[in-house]
Amino acid sequence: MKAKVTVTLKHGVLDPQGKAIGHALQTLGFDGVGEVRQGKLIELELEETDAAKAKAAVEAMCQRLLANTVIENYAIELV
Repeated sequence: MKAKVTVTLKHGVLDPQGKAIGHALQTLGFDGVGEVRQGKLIELELEETDAAKAKAAVEAMCQRLLANTVIENYAIELV
């Protein structure tokens, strides 16, 4: 089973990299782009075959390592 974890900064947390990307897009002539927020995608290959157990394991991974839950949100997708 595969898990995809998308980690993004919570709203209200400054995102300097997102600002830099937005500025670069405008410099390249891409007008009409509003606020830009960046994040990360983590793909995990899991041996677990039970979806509920896999999701619980990935949830624990996110809470303990993959995301800083003080300033970041995460979403889990099982494939």
